[in-house]
Amino acid sequence: MQNLVTVFGGSGFVGSQAVRYLAKAGWRVRVAVRNPNLAYKMRLLGDVGQVDVVQANVRDKPSLERALDGAAAAVNLVAVLYETGRQGFQALHVMGAKNVAEAARAQGVERFVQVSAIGADPAVGSKYARTKGEGEAAVRAIYPDATIVRPSIVFGQGDGFFNRFATMAQFSPALPLIGGGRTRFQPVFVGDVGQALARIVGDAATAGQTYELAGPAAYSFRELMEMMLAETGQRRLLVPTPWPVARALGAVGDFASFLIPPPVTADQVESLRVDNVASGRFPGLAELGVTPTTLEAVLPTYLYTYRRGGQYADQEARALAGS
Repeated sequence: MQNLVTVFGGSGFVGSQAVRYLAKAGWRVRVAVRNPNLAYKMRLLGDVGQVDVVQANVRDKPSLERALDGAAAAVNLVAVLYETGRQGFQALHVMGAKNVAEAARAQGVERFVQVSAIGADPAVGSKYARTKGEGEAAVRAIYPDATIVRPSIVFGQGDGFFNRFATMAQFSPALPLIGGGRTRFQPVFVGDVGQALARIVGDAATAGQTYELAGPAAYSFRELMEMMLAETGQRRLLVPTPWPVARALGAVGDFASFLIPPPVTADQVESLRVDNVASGRFPGLAELGVTPTTLEAVLPTYLYTYRRGGQYADQEARALAGS
């Protein structure tokens, strides 16, 4: 069906922004998720009838083919940051991506976009990054003209990075700086990623390309923690943590992941050995006509919730000073 795009994992943090911008660009969007009952709000991201939600599981090819029926394009965003049960890296990042691409090819889908990550490489030590790289290869074997999109860590309201450490700071007097906190990141705003994905889907010239999506500046892990604490008004010790100690903390996180979202896992510790910044070898936001949003402009719009007094923290501070 002309002008129909299926977005797998479209109800997630990045996916919801992709759906929003695709709808703004005039696409009819089919959001494919495991639990449609939990994604009903997705229909509000477009005009009446423009956004639909359907059930699909990357392990179930018939459900994938139904979700892709009549689609002109597909975007695969399905991924996990840590493994739990059947939701493993190999199952989702590699086999899941392969299944989606095969189903799309079987349904005659013309454009395929695979969302990966900066640092994706089948030869690296981190299982997350390694399976992301293997997933890219699996997709390109089926769609040589697929577009690969590699974001750095993505920030914005509801993100899994700054919110996680801000929550940790509410309960802990200290935060670990794994490996000394020297790992560098180039955070990219979730709205910019969503806008970039919409432009990629709508531009046939992006076929076969790999894009690295990164923000306008790079920061060390220590600098990011200092920014987070400044925005939340929290005073916490930042403790340099040697790699052996960090691996032990990661092992505890692996065990806890069966019950609660872990603060850090062993694989995430391994990934922190490598900087997460754009390599400069691939086009990025600028080539897509997207002006990158600064971290400083966005963090205050949502991290205020961790301040005492929330959005009224400054007023409360002035009131206390005058009393």
